[in-house]
Amino acid sequence: MNKNPLNKGILTENAVGIGTVTPEMLEARARELALIAGRVPVQPSEVDYEQARRELTGGTEIDEDVQILEALPESERWDLVPGSAGHQTEDSLGEDEDSEGRSESAQLVEEGIKEAEHDQMLQAARAAEAKDQHEA
Repeated sequence: MNKNPLNKGILTENAVGIGTVTPEMLEARARELALIAGRVPVQPSEVDYEQARRELTGGTEIDEDVQILEALPESERWDLVPGSAGHQTEDSLGEDEDSEGRSESAQLVEEGIKEAEHDQMLQAARAAEAKDQHEA
């Protein structure tokens, strides 16, 4: 079953479609993340670049090791009752649902909330930086 491609990265930024992610977009997002983290001078770290790449391209938000463990069937991660084989039923997601069972509308709402939170943190960090420069 093909997964819904809707949840594969940012679709819009400030209500404008972003299109293909460019290195400049990645650099700008990483700088925003460094500013939000309060690094002065604003110098993005490798972690900032990785997070920016995940945000813009729809990568997972969890560590690769954790993702690998999560991908294993429950029976291979943990045997709750020794000797119990159990069975796994097939996922029955609707066409417009992602792997977490969220509808397209819910996915769009969550994306909008995340982008709004990012914008608020960025504005607060910029205001704090401007205040610090004014006081200096």
